[in-house]
Amino acid sequence: MRSRSLVFAAAVAAVVAFAVFGRGGPSHAGQVASYDEVVSGLGKGDILLVDVREPDEFAAGHVPGAVNLPLSRFDPRALPKPADKKVVVMCRSGNRSGKVMAMLAGVGRGDVADYSGSMIDWTRRGGAIVQGR
Repeated sequence: MRSRSLVFAAAVAAVVAFAVFGRGGPSHAGQVASYDEVVSGLGKGDILLVDVREPDEFAAGHVPGAVNLPLSRFDPRALPKPADKKVVVMCRSGNRSGKVMAMLAGVGRGDVADYSGSMIDWTRRGGAIVQGR
């Protein structure tokens, strides 16, 4: 009976660990932005949307107005800190943006939001896409 309890406790711990760290970093390290917030912010011009996918992915299709700062070359200290815009990061699925959020938390940048739904959510909802750099 004791071994079942240990297995159950281990399973619960695994689920909790995945919920907190499964996307590459704790999502609570910064803020979270929803699809509607990103659409509204881009429309008003008060969001700087940073796509952390690789350049070939970005060129194949990205959110209009997004800038590309690939995770493979990402320097959290170099991320702009505009006074008049909220910085939001995104990727394809939320995995890489979660890693970026953890990196940013490591340098004290709690002012950045994660659009954790990222391109999968964006395209599922019919968000505009442009190609090229």
